[in-house]
Amino acid sequence: MADPQGFLKNTSRELPTRRPVELRLLDWKEVYEDKFSHETLQKQASRCMDCGIPFCHNGCPLGNLIPEWNDLVYKGAWREGIDRLHATNNFPEFTGRLCPAPCEASCVLGINQQPVTIKQVEVELVENAFDEGWVTPVYPTRLTGKKIAVVGSGPAGLAAAQQLTRAGHTVTVFEREDRIGGLMRYGIPEFKMEKSVIDRRLAQMEAEGTIFKTSVNVGVDITAEQLREQYDAVVLAGGATIARDLPIPGRELDGIHQAMEFLPWANRAQLGDDVLDENGLPPIHAKGKKVVIIGGGDTGADCLGTSHRHGAESVHQFEIMPRPPEERAGSTPWPTYPLVYRVSSAHEEGGERVFSVNTERFVGKDGKVTGLEAHEVKMANGRFEKVEGTDFTLEADLVLLAMGFVGPQKPGLLTDLGVGYDGRGNVQRDKNWSTNIPGVFVAGDMGRGQSLIVWAIAEGRAAAAAVDKYLEGETALPAPIPPTAVAQR
Repeated sequence: MADPQGFLKNTSRELPTRRPVELRLLDWKEVYEDKFSHETLQKQASRCMDCGIPFCHNGCPLGNLIPEWNDLVYKGAWREGIDRLHATNNFPEFTGRLCPAPCEASCVLGINQQPVTIKQVEVELVENAFDEGWVTPVYPTRLTGKKIAVVGSGPAGLAAAQQLTRAGHTVTVFEREDRIGGLMRYGIPEFKMEKSVIDRRLAQMEAEGTIFKTSVNVGVDITAEQLREQYDAVVLAGGATIARDLPIPGRELDGIHQAMEFLPWANRAQLGDDVLDENGLPPIHAKGKKVVIIGGGDTGADCLGTSHRHGAESVHQFEIMPRPPEERAGSTPWPTYPLVYRVSSAHEEGGERVFSVNTERFVGKDGKVTGLEAHEVKMANGRFEKVEGTDFTLEADLVLLAMGFVGPQKPGLLTDLGVGYDGRGNVQRDKNWSTNIPGVFVAGDMGRGQSLIVWAIAEGRAAAAAVDKYLEGETALPAPIPPTAVAQR
């Protein structure tokens, strides 16, 4: 610990400045100003207390060595810092942008001060490494001759693939979309993470030897039987892609879409695809429309920011839960992830957030949605109950359903493989990340259910170690932590 009094000298938590709203709404670039200066970041890193029991380790599913690389950044040892960061996290440039930072929620300093800016130190550390040319291919010391198929190219699949490639196996990643990246590619808007961030990491993985095959729908273009015949092991990392629907009267009206029917168009346009009409608009757009987003989470916020950039006339975001408190709720004490009112960059840009509300029916004219009928709710006996006398109608030209995902797509590959399912409909796995089919493993949301990017990477790494041990009898990869242990972190 370079400065044991750092947290006393530098009491202010500093984060990057977001670009002015009126400026950032003109483009799709990330919302932040240029990077921190090294001096500013080092001051923030010095706030780390190097705790005797670093609860941030427990808060992070990856077990990131946070006090170590905070200390190295403070000392200016950037090269050593990125090595310590990469030791536990394959893709800190993803988590540094997209993870909600449960590590910061469990930071000991956060008991009576603002927590250390762990997430910002992480992303600046890896960005500096890319700038310096330190992120280079890591080659295996030997080739095993074993072939592994990874189905799905989200963070779980990519983490598993990189670990297994570095262990000397020949790894092929299959993706049914036309580009690699899963929901990071087409579900996360550019203003949260520009896709060049994915592409530069993929270049490293390709140089290491990972094979990527896009536009391949495994279970259709290649059968489950062929997959098992051609590969020594299979990692299922296809995510929880079935969106939660809202089956209420009027659902069949035009103008009501799932978030993942709406969000990808903007990313495709920014990637240069020919998806815009003569007015510069994608097939599903919010320009000049009264938009209602049903769902108050991150996906709903992504829809909100995208609607702003389209030029929506108005946007309302509905959430069935009550408005969270401004300060940490007593029900989520330190070091748990706090229930607290959060304002994302998209919320800064406009729109109205409506809490404790339930949509009862959609109304329309000539087959198109024109509005919805809703009412307030309250929690009673563990259930939402209608608050009588609170009915209201709201005009809407576009309704976006952003209520999360309920599980993996079963017809096709999963059905053909014959994998088992748990009580929630996710692919069942044992303590070794294996399904009931020998040689077939599962990682990420497909086995865990909808979760966070940091969980996906952690599971991909752990499953890779399990696969390596299955093929080789032992593994030099980080220990394959059982799913139950990961879930308890």
